[in-house]
Amino acid sequence: MRRYLFVLCSLFALTVAAQGPPPKLEPLPEPPPPPAGVVDESLEPQVTISRRGEDKVEEYRVHGKLYMVKVTPPHGVPYYLIDNRGDGSWVRDDAIGGTRLSVPMWVIGTF
Repeated sequence: MRRYLFVLCSLFALTVAAQGPPPKLEPLPEPPPPPAGVVDESLEPQVTISRRGEDKVEEYRVHGKLYMVKVTPPHGVPYYLIDNRGDGSWVRDDAIGGTRLSVPMWVIGTF
């Protein structure tokens, strides 16, 4: 039994040694920039950071329309005010990035 184990280990060692050194790896080149017109920079949110008393307030706007406010009080636990429907009715949301389920709501068209 020991003889078979020795032969098996020897064969495994020989196959590993026969593979030789690993190939020389080269770094990947940088990806090319996206073509012009593909990236719409107007969709990037504009963030305005201000202080109201001791609170740090970040206002997020797209096309000049305010859709979210992040308030960070001095104790450091932020909360969010979100305008889900775009009608000015703000909802407080403490679970951004948490485990709460958020259903996607996109504007398809406006008339």
